[in-house]
Amino acid sequence: MENFIEQVKTLSVRANKIKNSIETEEATKTSLVMPFFQVLGYDIFNPEEFTPEFIADVGIKKGEKVDYAIMADGKPVILIEAKSVSEKLQRHDSQLFRYFGTTTAKFAILTNGLTYRFYTDLEEQNKMDASPFFEFNILDLKESNLIELAKFKKDSFDLESIFTTASELKYLNKLKTFLNEQRENPSEDYVRFLISQIYDGIKTKNTIEKFEPLIKKGYKQFINELVNDKLNAALKNTNNDEEVPPQNPATVEAIEAIEPKTEPKIITTEEEIEGFVTVRFLVQETLPVDRVSYRDNLSYFNIIVDNSIRKWICRLGLNNTNKYIQFNDDSRSSVNIEKVSDIVFHKEKIIEVAKKFL
Repeated sequence: MENFIEQVKTLSVRANKIKNSIETEEATKTSLVMPFFQVLGYDIFNPEEFTPEFIADVGIKKGEKVDYAIMADGKPVILIEAKSVSEKLQRHDSQLFRYFGTTTAKFAILTNGLTYRFYTDLEEQNKMDASPFFEFNILDLKESNLIELAKFKKDSFDLESIFTTASELKYLNKLKTFLNEQRENPSEDYVRFLISQIYDGIKTKNTIEKFEPLIKKGYKQFINELVNDKLNAALKNTNNDEEVPPQNPATVEAIEAIEPKTEPKIITTEEEIEGFVTVRFLVQETLPVDRVSYRDNLSYFNIIVDNSIRKWICRLGLNNTNKYIQFNDDSRSSVNIEKVSDIVFHKEKIIEVAKKFL
C-alpha cells in the first residue's frame, strides 16, 4: 500500500506539471490516463487485459467504441471513457451511460486525466447510475480516497466486495459534499433547521439572516476544535511524560473577546491548522513531533521547532488568493500553491530544512 501511495503521489506531481501543455484528447490518454491505470497495476500494453477501442454496440448502432475496457476472462469488467484534460465531465456521462447497458461490465469510469468518476448500477440493474459512487482527483490527494482507489488495483480488485461497499461510499460522499456546501454557504432550509434546535423564538426572515453568519462561525470553530483536540492528543501520545499545551483557536478567540486589544486580532484558520498538520506529518521521521509547533501572526503562519521563532521550518501564506509556502533555506525560497494539499509536493524541501534542527 505504501508503495502504491508513493506511485500515485509521483503521478500527481507529474500531472500537475504537464497538464497545461496537453492540448488534445489523445495526448491526455497517453500522458495521463494510461499511466494512471498502469499505477493501478494493469498491463496497458496487453489488449487481453486492457483493451483500447473496445466495441460496445448500442441498439441499431454497430461499431460504437469505448476508449478502453479492463478485461477479465475475456469479458469487460470496467469501461473507461476518456476526454481531453481541458474538458468538463458533466456533459459526457450520457455517452458512457449508453455503452454500460450493452456489456457485462459492472463499473464504468469517466475521466479527463485529472478527475476520475466511478459509476455502477446501484439504483437499477444493468443501468448506469446518473451520479458516480466515487470520485478521485489526482491533484487533490486525500487519504480516504487513496484507500478507496486501492480497491481498484489489479492485485486487489474484487468485484463483489467493491459493489457491496459502493452504495455506502456513494451516499457518504454525497453527505460530505452536502455538509461542506452548507459549511461554506448554508441554505435557508438548513439554517432554519439548525435554528430550531437552539432558538425558541419565531423564525422570521430577519432571524434567519442574523443567524447565518453565526452558523458559519460555529461550523468553523467546531472543526478547528476537533482538529486541535486530535492534534494535541497525538502530540501527548508521542511523549507521555511531557504535557503539550493546547493550541486552540476557539479558546484564544474567547480570551481576546474578554481582553480588549488595540492591535488587529490574529485568527488561526482551518487551512492553517491543516497546513501545520501536513508539515508535521511530513517531518515526523526527521524530527520528534513534540518538537514541532506553530506560531501565527498577521502576515503569515510560522511552523517552528522547539517553540522558537528562530527555528522555523517554513512559513505559510494561506489567507489570500495567492497562497504560498516559504522555506527556511539559504535563499529563503518561496513557491506558490493552489491549495493546502499542495504542500505534500514539497516534502523533500521541507525535510531538507527540518534536518537543520536535528
